[in-house]
Amino acid sequence: MEVARVKGNIGKRAPPATADETGGFVAHLARPLPMARPCAKSFLGTSVNIIMGSNVWVEDPQLSWVDGQVTKITGENAEVQTSNGKTVVTTLSKLYPKDMEAPPGGVDDMTKLSYLHEPGVLQNLSARYQLNEIYTYTGNILIAINPFQRLTHLYDSHMMTQYKGAPLGELSPHVFAVADVAFRAMVNEGKSNSILVSGESGAGKTETTKMLMRYLAYLGGRAATEGRTVEQQVLESNPVLEAFGNAKTVRNNNSSRFGKFVEIQFDNKGRISGAAIRTYLLERSRVCQISDPERNYHCFYLLCAAPTEVTEKYKLGKPNTFHYLNQSNCYELVGVNDAYEYLATRRAMDIVGISAQEQDAIFRVVAAILHLGNINFAKGQEIDSSVPKDDKAKFHLKMAAELLMCDAEGLQDALCKRMMITPEEVIKRPLDPQSAAVSRDGLAKTIYSRLFDWIVDKINVSIGQDQASKSLIGVLDIYGFESFKTNSFEQFCINYTNEKLQQHFNQHVFKMEQEEYTKEAIDWSYIEFVDNQDVLDLIEKVLSNYHTSSRSITIFFFLSLGFMFSGMPIFLSSALLVNLDHCSE
Repeated sequence: MEVARVKGNIGKRAPPATADETGGFVAHLARPLPMARPCAKSFLGTSVNIIMGSNVWVEDPQLSWVDGQVTKITGENAEVQTSNGKTVVTTLSKLYPKDMEAPPGGVDDMTKLSYLHEPGVLQNLSARYQLNEIYTYTGNILIAINPFQRLTHLYDSHMMTQYKGAPLGELSPHVFAVADVAFRAMVNEGKSNSILVSGESGAGKTETTKMLMRYLAYLGGRAATEGRTVEQQVLESNPVLEAFGNAKTVRNNNSSRFGKFVEIQFDNKGRISGAAIRTYLLERSRVCQISDPERNYHCFYLLCAAPTEVTEKYKLGKPNTFHYLNQSNCYELVGVNDAYEYLATRRAMDIVGISAQEQDAIFRVVAAILHLGNINFAKGQEIDSSVPKDDKAKFHLKMAAELLMCDAEGLQDALCKRMMITPEEVIKRPLDPQSAAVSRDGLAKTIYSRLFDWIVDKINVSIGQDQASKSLIGVLDIYGFESFKTNSFEQFCINYTNEKLQQHFNQHVFKMEQEEYTKEAIDWSYIEFVDNQDVLDLIEKVLSNYHTSSRSITIFFFLSLGFMFSGMPIFLSSALLVNLDHCSE
């Protein structure tokens, strides 16, 4: 699911826009929308009393929510006869009123609903989704649900013409409307804007971002006679970054494994004059560790499917012959021809200004990483030392060194030994086979990360920035909350970023709106929402009683956390205790 926030007035009074206000919010939510909770039964300013015979929504373990009718009330408890034939007993506080006047096909702006709560929102989105209506407004928010199919008619040139200059809310909800509002505000009011794209994996963030950029290129494009180099380069940067920054995950065959902020600059006539791309949080661990049925980054498979002269030059075989790829049994994607995509990526690299020589260097490094992963280690003659395991490992060591243009013996020395530099001397100590493998993987991750950064820098240099531009539209594509069986610092950074985005969402959708109502003495009922400020406080505030010690610093850190925050419901001390035991082993 994705949501877009824009300046405008759709079905309800919106607070005045400020110069620094975000121009759009396209967020693929990783948690439920912060909807009103049934405290005093106030939903979007409407007070409701649930009585015998009331039509309500009640939670269901299979369906999430199911509608029904209250048949009995005893104190704080209620008995509900559901539409699927069940009798449910629950507390009154967990029941949500059902809007009996809502149209069967849903409404295109959910502020038209009598009750804006979670089951009401989900029911409305579901009803519209059944009609292939994937976009829905909630005030000045655009919500989109991934259709998991190509709806080409929604994004053709005719549709772009329809939305060009159309007032927000005049036409059906659409991602083009979000981009158009941001563009018009920039041109007419001189205000730069940003469109935020967020949500869980598989929600369609990457495709939405591409649609936004395509529409902005259409609005700010030059006539064919003037040349269209800048906007072409901006659009063609997408397939290049996807090849090196996207991968198949459990939920998404083309999941972005990095965050991206694209800053599109415009001249005083509203034409694209430059652009800059900033990337964040590339998932480095994927380079050397994947799980079934996921894949590594696309570029590895594209290179293995390249023309014969390329694979022979780099001594490459099929993906299942490489350790960094065969940890999963998934090597191909349904409907995707890796050989064709390799050539398409090369063409896109041509357009964004990466020369043929530079392209060869890029894929040479990609091949070197594959060979690095096949260097296995065995015990050496010295204690706790290691050497390449066999002739196969020595072959891959030789190929990796050749492709990286370094000495094979020097590369082996770097992988199998640890260097410690003191003021007096440089000390080299051998690594056991397991530690050497960790060293190998660390090198592979670092090389790939720096290659990715170099590609981004090269694209930025080729496109060029307009230093004189005072108008810009930024598009942020960031992946949503992640929670795996084993989480790392990457997940912490990703989730912290999303908590900040969620707070931004809360600030603009709930806090500022309700403060404006209070300031102007508008008659309304307070809407409660799930505020994540306590989560941010827990992450951001200073740990006052923590002190360092040369002995067991990690243990003291965890104990300090437990002492200070054990009373907070969001703090899970049991999870830390597991890590504490692990760290003390």
